[in-house]
Amino acid sequence: MAEKTNAAARLDRLPTSAFHRRILALIAMGMFFDGFDVYLAATVLGATLKSGFSTLSQNAQFVSVTFAGMMLGAFLSGFLGDRYGRRFTYQANLAIFGLASIAAAFAPSMRVLLLLRFVMGLGLGAEIVVGFSTLTEFVPPQTRGRWLGVLSVIVVSSLPISALAGTLLIPRFGWRMMFVLGGLGALIVWYLRKALPESPRWLESVGREEEADALLRNIEQEISLKHGPLPPPAPNTPAPASRKFASLFGPAFLPRMVVGAVTLIVANTMIYGFVTWLPTFFVQEGRSIATSFGYSFLMMLGAPVGSSIGASTADSWGRKPTIIGASLCTILLGAIYPFIKDAVLLPIVGFLLMMPIYVLVTLLFAIYVPELFPTEVRLRATGICNTIGRGSTIVTPFLALALYRPYGVGGVLSLMIGLLLVQILVVLLFGIEPKKRSLEEIARDVTVSSQAATM
Repeated sequence: MAEKTNAAARLDRLPTSAFHRRILALIAMGMFFDGFDVYLAATVLGATLKSGFSTLSQNAQFVSVTFAGMMLGAFLSGFLGDRYGRRFTYQANLAIFGLASIAAAFAPSMRVLLLLRFVMGLGLGAEIVVGFSTLTEFVPPQTRGRWLGVLSVIVVSSLPISALAGTLLIPRFGWRMMFVLGGLGALIVWYLRKALPESPRWLESVGREEEADALLRNIEQEISLKHGPLPPPAPNTPAPASRKFASLFGPAFLPRMVVGAVTLIVANTMIYGFVTWLPTFFVQEGRSIATSFGYSFLMMLGAPVGSSIGASTADSWGRKPTIIGASLCTILLGAIYPFIKDAVLLPIVGFLLMMPIYVLVTLLFAIYVPELFPTEVRLRATGICNTIGRGSTIVTPFLALALYRPYGVGGVLSLMIGLLLVQILVVLLFGIEPKKRSLEEIARDVTVSSQAATM
């Protein structure tokens, strides 16, 4: 029956169609509100600080409990997704962060808000792991980078939209309205996303061959009605892979785990050690809350632009060259930014700095890390890499604050530059190039390299 199913080859030879666009839309809607809830910290914390609802230290705790929840959510989602399926996991995490977000709008104190933020973090961390990995298993290799990049653009667009919503709504309705918007959006998408099918690759990997075959037949029938007869799939050449958790730390997968963990540490530090803190930095420097939100919004417009660049270049330039090039650009602009004092130049240079940062966010979260691992362990491996990335940045808000107080924004950016240099070395030494290659071909490389190493 395994020969009959051949999920990978049957999916990879499909032309991109309305089916793929529907999958993209359903995943993207949930991940948009995930991003909205993550990024609303940038505007909400500035408002809670200004109103006296929170202190600077409590704001750091807010970001840290977000990381703690996301770290645990990413870890659990990996095991749940590989054990019970992608569909069960992405519906559960939407419900968790949607309900907790609505409850957060009614928090009577910052201590209660911190508790609810941890619960929200469980769902937020899971959504990032499951969403990108699920789309990875549906789209063909020739355009996988672009489609995952488009998903990331949609997710990252929640950053300026969150900043704009905060700018328009918080002065009139207060910061609680931001949690209402994020929570209601997530619950609406939870209902709509019941139509999202399970991954045929996962069904086949756990031995549910008949379900996988039936689902693939429905997909093929839908696409062939619009595109005509489909080409025959390539012969079934499955990549031997173990479902055992211990295999992730053996000689075959350990280098890839190192790459995934290091790159996600860097990506999380850039987002939550710098981007999330921008309004707070501006407020601390004496600017009004309206000016702070305005500056942040202008800078954050660079996020979807950078994400679009990452999406458009991943399949042409390749993953490794784009990661290394964007890291170098971030280092250069990050070294310049602290010395800009002009009120006009500051948001312009900040906009330019956001672009390579979000090229990296797109490449690392959306495209590169999920590609490193086979279907049997994809969510666990990606979840662990995300867990390490989130876990390491539990201390990032306090470290950012400790660096900001004596050294200003320059001290925070120095931390980023050091981590980016480490990332360049790790990707050069241990990174692979998955451009336009099937997931199973990438997985077979692990087996070949492992066998060569033991000879």
